[in-house]
Amino acid sequence: MVADKTLILDARQVKQKIKRMAYEIYEHNFKEKGIVIAGIDGQGYILAKFLAKEVANFSPLEIKLVKVSLDKLAPQQSEVKLDCDLKDLKKKCIVIVDDVLNTGRTFAYGMKPFLTIEVKKIETAVLVNRSHTLFPIYPQYTGYELATTIKDHVEVNLAAETVYLV
Repeated sequence: MVADKTLILDARQVKQKIKRMAYEIYEHNFKEKGIVIAGIDGQGYILAKFLAKEVANFSPLEIKLVKVSLDKLAPQQSEVKLDCDLKDLKKKCIVIVDDVLNTGRTFAYGMKPFLTIEVKKIETAVLVNRSHTLFPIYPQYTGYELATTIKDHVEVNLAAETVYLV
């Protein structure tokens, strides 16, 4: 039996959360020339594209969008790949983005390439924070805090700009 879905955020609310997150990213980085917005492949990268576009709409920051690819089911065995050269990210402010923060495992492993070079700082942004962290990852930018049980599933569909609790 398929569990019923409960709408958590509709399209208007998702857009509003993304806009607010973008302003927060700018507020914390307004003294920089530019920042790197690195999205975890999948919904995280789609969210990163939305955030990059939003920040670029109202700020003078130079935005570099980067895709972070890894196997979310076996991150410790998979290679973490970026769609750019690491040397282009040296001494930059990095914002790593994913759709949902559950245990923090994906973020922890997704940071791996950035830890091999000198960066100015690394921040994290998520649309939904479920706060079931097993890794010491806390998002600086959160669209929505959601208290759930570990058995619940949050489904983010940024193409439809919706968030459901399944």
